[in-house]
Amino acid sequence: MASLAEIRAKLQASEGGQRPSGASGGDNAIFPFWNIPENTTSVMRFLPDGDTENPYFWRERQMIRMEFAGIKNQPDSRKVVVNIPCNEMWGPVGSCPVLSEVRNWFKDPNLEDMGRKYWKKRSYVFQGFVTENSLQEESPDNPIRRFIINPSIFNIIKGALMDTDFVELPTDIEQGTDFRLTKTTKGQYSDYSTSSWARRERSLDSNERAAIDTHGLYNLNDYLPKQPSESELSVIAEMFEASVDGAVYDPERWGNFYRPSGVQIDTANSVPNTSAGKPPAATIAQAPTAPAPVAAPAPVATPAPVAVAPVPDGQPAPVAEAAMAGGDEAKPSAQDILAAIRNRGS
Repeated sequence: MASLAEIRAKLQASEGGQRPSGASGGDNAIFPFWNIPENTTSVMRFLPDGDTENPYFWRERQMIRMEFAGIKNQPDSRKVVVNIPCNEMWGPVGSCPVLSEVRNWFKDPNLEDMGRKYWKKRSYVFQGFVTENSLQEESPDNPIRRFIINPSIFNIIKGALMDTDFVELPTDIEQGTDFRLTKTTKGQYSDYSTSSWARRERSLDSNERAAIDTHGLYNLNDYLPKQPSESELSVIAEMFEASVDGAVYDPERWGNFYRPSGVQIDTANSVPNTSAGKPPAATIAQAPTAPAPVAAPAPVATPAPVAVAPVPDGQPAPVAEAAMAGGDEAKPSAQDILAAIRNRGS
């Protein structure tokens, strides 16, 4: 993983490159912070990605929510939502058939609300320990949890990394920093804006180090959907059109491609999906809306079935953002990079 200074430089570069533009797997590896009681704080300690090629300690996910009026041949079915991976996670702007259509909607004031409905929703996958838990839950055998972070909390995390008072990466084993996640209420919605980093560094204790040695670190990329193939992109375009038209979800046409979470779908008569790779992306349950280098990396844990939990946060649209790219270039010193960042800001 990159140093704190390199992460700052990459974050700054990605911000400068922004261009304005008109299912649970049954385990409790994911920490459901949105369920903690109001006016309480849980403390988390983030860990590096098991993928050492990832310069960050998180992975970004972009999903599109498609709503259908029900399920074909199930007259008693209610509305269902299918979560579709946005191809712009991997490809260039314009490679997603949904956003290629939706971008034009923002040129018409009458279509803006519909455009926001189908705009991609961002969330961020982290991992780490829950060192203070205000939620009454059964602790998993593996204390290394996954966190599905919404954009408002992510901005707090990222903002602190850009602060020059931060000397080491918060994931550093010896001099890292805990994150205090505080839940309050603003109006009728949960609010996490008072969350913050701890004021003191903390070295991982012997139990935490033993957990990393025993269980290894998750490869966060394993908890993202696979990139759609050409045939899957065609199915996505077809589903998008049906959703906009207010049609029902058709298991025979789409059941082997993308399925609604939490709904039993018989795919015996469904069109086969010949694309190799991960199972249908509906196994990924999406949100209901409302730095010094770490010591030698631990072995990567074998992931459980992909389970991505709710992200209790609405998201604005649209902004086409440059990907936060990593690199294999030689690492300059932290002092050199920090000096370069400060000079650019002056």
